[in-house]
Amino acid sequence: MPMSESFKERLFPVVEQLAEHYGTPFHIYDEVGIRETGAKLKQVFSGIEGFREYYAVKALPNPKILKLMFEMGFGADCSSIPELIMSRELGASGEDIMFTSNNTDPIEFAAAAAEGGCVLNLDDISLIDKVPEFPELVCFRYNPGPRRTGNVIIGNPVEAKYGVTHEQVVEAYRQAQARGAKRFGLHTMVASNELDYTYMVETARMVLEITELVEAELGIRFEFVNIGGGFGIPYQPEQAELDIETMANEITAQFDAFREKHGYAPRMYMESGRYMSGPHGCLVTTAINQKDTYRKYVGVDACMSSLMRPALYEAYHHVDVIGKEEQSETEVCDVVGSLCENNDKFAVQRELPKIAEGDLVVMHDTGAHGHAMGFQYNGRLRPKELLLRSDGSVELIRREETVDDYFATLKFDENTFVPK
Repeated sequence: MPMSESFKERLFPVVEQLAEHYGTPFHIYDEVGIRETGAKLKQVFSGIEGFREYYAVKALPNPKILKLMFEMGFGADCSSIPELIMSRELGASGEDIMFTSNNTDPIEFAAAAAEGGCVLNLDDISLIDKVPEFPELVCFRYNPGPRRTGNVIIGNPVEAKYGVTHEQVVEAYRQAQARGAKRFGLHTMVASNELDYTYMVETARMVLEITELVEAELGIRFEFVNIGGGFGIPYQPEQAELDIETMANEITAQFDAFREKHGYAPRMYMESGRYMSGPHGCLVTTAINQKDTYRKYVGVDACMSSLMRPALYEAYHHVDVIGKEEQSETEVCDVVGSLCENNDKFAVQRELPKIAEGDLVVMHDTGAHGHAMGFQYNGRLRPKELLLRSDGSVELIRREETVDDYFATLKFDENTFVPK
């Protein structure tokens, strides 16, 4: 199911008050749901010694959300300097942070090495010589190429820009040893929003096999393997949830078998973003216009700058109309924003309760890759973010962008250069 019934029961009765107090549009996130998901993740993988989730900061880069993750004992998966800064300002350091970047430049390597460093997860064998101060602990991202089929969202591994190839993986660790590395991890990411648990089980088997291959060649004993993210959530009501219990049991059995065979097993990390926060957020908008042409259009006060997944991926986000969840009178319409682009649509030819101007319209499952993917095209600005706390209070955790923000980068010291 999209957005949990528990979240709806706590949010929907007060959402009109929130809209009146804060104004729309806004994303709102559910502390209870995030904490419950984190607790479940730790519980199902408790049989693997050293299990740890590294929350993918890119999914929802807000300090208040990241603080919840750290309170649950999770780390941070970062891929940029701002994400490093945010994590460190909240107290994360060293091996609390996994820096998984690609096409990394020297400034980023310097930032990764600063303030106690982090776990450096290298995306390419060519980057080994570009790391200024090579760390003692290093990890490589592995791309299996034709040995695996990517799922629909992430695509064919052969076409993916990420990771070292199967043929390069031993040589990558050999070169890392030559640069002074003494501690090692292995990472992969071969699926996105995958609801078939067997795909993740196969991923765990694959990384354990690669550790055996590299250890046999180089004598390396891996401290951890990171099976990446990609745990899916059901966006559509008829979709079944990921069977995380069965998945965890089968992955745990693989680690047990590895330990039985080798006398040790690496720790297991993952970097779920969407699974941790995606279902625990929604976008609340107000219907502001009706248009009857070749189709029926319902215009809302949010647009792609608030949620671009439907335009980018043709992604489905379930829609509720507050106060009309059980209404029998429906109509087929497109729910659209005000951007000057025809793909600025939250729902296309969707059967919904008949919407009137002033109704509050809720887009489900925006707690990951929602606000984070916003932009300022057409001068449309990103909305505010709220957090529904466990005690029922609601906190503003990011203000909306303003026109002054939009023009801020046009205020700078004059700098004119005349080439020779």
